[in-house]
Amino acid sequence: MTRTSSPPIAKPRDFAAHFHLMGCVDFDDCQSPQRRLAYDAVSRHDGRVAVLICEHPPLVTIGRAGSRAHVRLTGMELAERRLTVRYISRGGGAILHGSGQLAVYPIVPLDWHGWSVGEYLRRLRTALQETLSDLKIRVQSLEGSYSLAGRTGMLAAVGVSVKHGVTLQGAFVNVNPDMRDYGRVDVVSGQTMSSILSERPVPVRMASMRAALVAHLAAALGCEHHHLHTGHPHLPDLPLNDARESAA
Repeated sequence: MTRTSSPPIAKPRDFAAHFHLMGCVDFDDCQSPQRRLAYDAVSRHDGRVAVLICEHPPLVTIGRAGSRAHVRLTGMELAERRLTVRYISRGGGAILHGSGQLAVYPIVPLDWHGWSVGEYLRRLRTALQETLSDLKIRVQSLEGSYSLAGRTGMLAAVGVSVKHGVTLQGAFVNVNPDMRDYGRVDVVSGQTMSSILSERPVPVRMASMRAALVAHLAAALGCEHHHLHTGHPHLPDLPLNDARESAA
């Protein structure tokens, strides 16, 4: 019989999450697979969750809550550092990206799962909190935001968008990036990013960070089963750097 009503709310056994570990990927090149996965999520009707996990070469993105004024680097300084600026349709403000920062992009069909945007953001925040808790790092939510801060500053910046009921963009966790310019980019008013390296005396390998985040995010999204993939078929010509490990 042809289904004419909305699909039922998912149960954990009904779907799996697919995590794609993509190494270091140019930010612009990472937008296309997100859009394709979002399109697939609308047409599949099976509740599948896909998550892209990668690092980006240095750049600055500015979300709907940010402005160029939040980037306290002159045009000359941006040019000297080879930093480009992108305006992105996502929540949150200005974020400096670079190697040593983990970018996490969950593609989730909210309507299929029966989740509001707020419920999804709470689940995402829970996964980030529990991952950082595993590292013995105390965090708190910033007022008016789902981003998380430790004693030295913001550790995880959250900025998502929703199109046709499917989430895009996501969260950015500073593990061990070069901190030279993070103090000059305001994610929210008066708040800049710190790093896990600044919170802990013991280094954390990026591979360990990814593994912990995958497990907690799968649990927070109600996925009993999840699958790991190296790379993504929509990025066939891009070099993957999964063998490269960062230490924090």
